Amino acid sequence: MKLDRQKDRLLSMIRHGKPMTLGEQARLVLSLAMPAILAQLTTTMMQYIDASMVGSLGAEASAAIGLIETTTWLMGSLCSATAAGFYVQVSHQLGADDAARARSTLRQGIMSVLVVSALIGLVALAISPFLPSWLGGNASINATSSAYFAIIAMAMPAFQFSMFSQGMLRSSGNMLVPSIMSVVMMSLDVVFNFFLIFHTRTVDVLGMSLTLPGAGMGVVGAAIGTASAELVAASITMYILCFRSKELSLRIDRGRFLPTWQVVKRALHIALPMGIQQTIMTSAYIVTTIIIAPLGTFAIAANSFGIIVESLCYMPGYGVSDAATTLVGQSMGAGRYELMKRFAWLSVGLGMGIMTLMGVVMYVGAPFAMAMMTPSPEVRLLGVEVLRIEAFAEPMFGAAIICYGVFVGAAKTIAPSVMNLISMWGVRITLAAMLAPSMGLRGVWLAMCLELTFRGVIFLVKLARFNPTPKPVSRSEGMNSTTDEIRNKY
Repeated sequence: MKLDRQKDRLLSMIRHGKPMTLGEQARLVLSLAMPAILAQLTTTMMQYIDASMVGSLGAEASAAIGLIETTTWLMGSLCSATAAGFYVQVSHQLGADDAARARSTLRQGIMSVLVVSALIGLVALAISPFLPSWLGGNASINATSSAYFAIIAMAMPAFQFSMFSQGMLRSSGNMLVPSIMSVVMMSLDVVFNFFLIFHTRTVDVLGMSLTLPGAGMGVVGAAIGTASAELVAASITMYILCFRSKELSLRIDRGRFLPTWQVVKRALHIALPMGIQQTIMTSAYIVTTIIIAPLGTFAIAANSFGIIVESLCYMPGYGVSDAATTLVGQSMGAGRYELMKRFAWLSVGLGMGIMTLMGVVMYVGAPFAMAMMTPSPEVRLLGVEVLRIEAFAEPMFGAAIICYGVFVGAAKTIAPSVMNLISMWGVRITLAAMLAPSMGLRGVWLAMCLELTFRGVIFLVKLARFNPTPKPVSRSEGMNSTTDEIRNKY
């Protein structure tokens, strides 16, 4: 509670124009980043546990999920971009000390994300019977892969509202609840998966034999377990956001849920470049899957497991990025542009330091991590090799992740999106296509390592040149400006 009060005091200094020392800025970055890092890590642990449980069923079960994994990323990315279109506005409005407008944006965002997530889910459900074949999967895994994807598609509104509610809470400076709910979701996922994936089994507990029921649904059970955990967590988080939040509770006042064009237009300005970028980026991931699919079941499984293990390293970067988005957004809303830049560089420095350390951990711990994922020696060996290639890219990957979060907080999403696309398609896909025939999966991951390093460099250059020169803003103007007006001061 003391730390929470200190965080609220420091955030109020941003909103009320009070000077902040470097130490206070650093403490605020850490106080927001650490819970966000925990949230990202626990979410990744959920994926890790899913993969480990399914991995125990054999390489084909793992490949069935790995085949359509990048397409599920596409759906999640579109939901994430839609949520960002609204919670970035809320961050600016709270920074301008206009909580009433923030609650109005929240109401309209609820209806908007419901419609978008339902449309995404319906489209995904319609293509689920055909997707594995389109991606080059073989007959032994296609049916299972389709079933998994269909279940995730039907649960898309739950995934959407989980992202939306957590983003809104983070925009208000509340990093604790999203972190706790990530832990809850992970715990539920473990329990649901245990009873849904495996058959009834007998275990020894304190010298006694205990028979535990199980549905024995395999890959399908993993999908149902994950979707169920997400639904429970999203419901609780939405309740806390709408009825318990100090600034965003909908009990404070009344308002319309039907979206207005003004709010939707601002959301599109933020979300549309992100959505287009994520669509094209994830299309690149799908192309990568198509490049990998002919390399065989072991390569597909090793790639899928490798991505999950690596995400344990880079998810802390996304946690710092979330903190950077909040701080940059609120600083911008308050019209404090120099403070905004200092928060940006503090966040980048912190993130790169953490990611460097995580790269070392991944290089050393790769054999242990892969052993936890699968009993297949061929998959383990290949997974360790590609993870050790990727470890060298982690510091610059961290730079790219956090710089992008900075630009999202500033509602400047077009140029960073273009940079991501050029890097992904111009460097990674090109190199992967060239190297895969001769080097196999190792060549694909070497291409990834080189591309992430390049991406980090160009984002650092972009951030160094990001030097807004706003016109002077009075306190009253800063409090009443809309997001568009604030953005035009650049």
